[in-house]
Amino acid sequence: MIQQIDHIGIAVKSLDATIPYYRDALGLGEPHIEEVTTQKVRVAMFDVAGVHIELLEPTSPESAIAKAIEKKGEGLHHIAFKTNDVTTDLQKAADASIQLINATPVPGAHNTQVAFLHPKSTFSVLTELCQHPGNCCCGE
Repeated sequence: MIQQIDHIGIAVKSLDATIPYYRDALGLGEPHIEEVTTQKVRVAMFDVAGVHIELLEPTSPESAIAKAIEKKGEGLHHIAFKTNDVTTDLQKAADASIQLINATPVPGAHNTQVAFLHPKSTFSVLTELCQHPGNCCCGE
C-alpha cells in the first residue's frame, strides 16, 4: 500500500556542480551519495522532513538518466511513492491497465526494491514505487 511520497528525482549532469546549490544555498546539509550500478547512476540524497530530493547523475551514456537529459535537459525526472508491498502495488497498476517499465521490482538506492510506471499511462509523470528494506506488510 502506498504510504507517502518517498522522493522526487532530479536528473543532473554533475553531482559536483549541483550539490552546492542544495547543500549551501538551500541549507539541506550533506547528502548521502552512492552509486546504483543497476540503474547506471550516482545518487545524492537530501532529506527534507522525511521526503527526499534525489539527484541522479548518469554513469553511462546508455543510462535512462543520460537519455532523459539528452532529450529534455536537466530537471525533474520522477516522483517516487513509498510502499510496504511494491509487488502488490505493481500488480494493482498492471490490473488498472498502467504500462509498466519494470514487470518486477529491481534494486534501487538505499537497498530498496523499486519499479517504474511508464509516463505514457500516468499522465506524463514517470512514477516510481519504492519499498525500503524491513518495510513489508508481510513480516519479511
